[in-house]
Amino acid sequence: MNNLKTKIEEARAFIERQGNSKPAIGLILGSGLGVLAGEIEDAVKIPYEKIPHFPVSTVEGHVGQLVIGHLEGKQVIAMEGRFHYYEGYSMQEVTFPVRVMKALGVEMLLVTNACGGMDPKLYPGALMFITDHINWMHDNPLIGPNDEELGGRFPDMSTAYDKDLIALGQKVAEKYAIKTEEGVYGGISGPYYLPKAELKMLRMLGADTVGMSTIPEVIVARHSHLKVLGISCITDMAIADELVSISHEEVLEVAKEARPKFIQLVKGIINEVAL
Repeated sequence: MNNLKTKIEEARAFIERQGNSKPAIGLILGSGLGVLAGEIEDAVKIPYEKIPHFPVSTVEGHVGQLVIGHLEGKQVIAMEGRFHYYEGYSMQEVTFPVRVMKALGVEMLLVTNACGGMDPKLYPGALMFITDHINWMHDNPLIGPNDEELGGRFPDMSTAYDKDLIALGQKVAEKYAIKTEEGVYGGISGPYYLPKAELKMLRMLGADTVGMSTIPEVIVARHSHLKVLGISCITDMAIADELVSISHEEVLEVAKEARPKFIQLVKGIINEVAL
């Protein structure tokens, strides 16, 4: 664990040397949604491979750099592309950037993803606020020795997704006439789109969407006492009895079509959030 703190400190120190920004808000931008990083002003861009101990993104649609600057008058740090468990990284490696964000002074994490919709009320292009999650990845980034300086041994996940931030997001969406939904995110390890039987199982467990990210980062964010807001972009319908084949390219295309309202929503939230 001391080794983890050393790695966090080395990454933090390197990032701070690239500029004087003190970000209060962290953004993790999912598949096809990284374009929001282009909205950040006075941006300092740092490729992941240059940051000590950072993994490297290997998935199409994930550029692979930190972008630090100002968005809607707030100091932010954005991951333009994330890491996934299915890429072969450990859960601790996947979530390492969240630890570093905390060390840099981040107080709130806004995490986004592209995912499949299992609730019939959802549709490709829909935006959904995550109210809760089901971890079906069969792993957890907190397994192993715990360092109380990083967070408690048993963090409470009953309110992992901040209710006040969800209410703010819904208020902003109403202001801009952006239709949004809310629901439970089901996380799987991947890297494959689920067969019908597994989709039925996950739906029976209570998941409204299914994806291959987000949950590890949220667990570590809450372990680190960060406030969390999660937004999913529904890119395909994963309803077992109506299942059709889907490709990653199609996922990226739907995410692209949803970008304008996604950008407007996130910028509006950042503009109004009080930290």
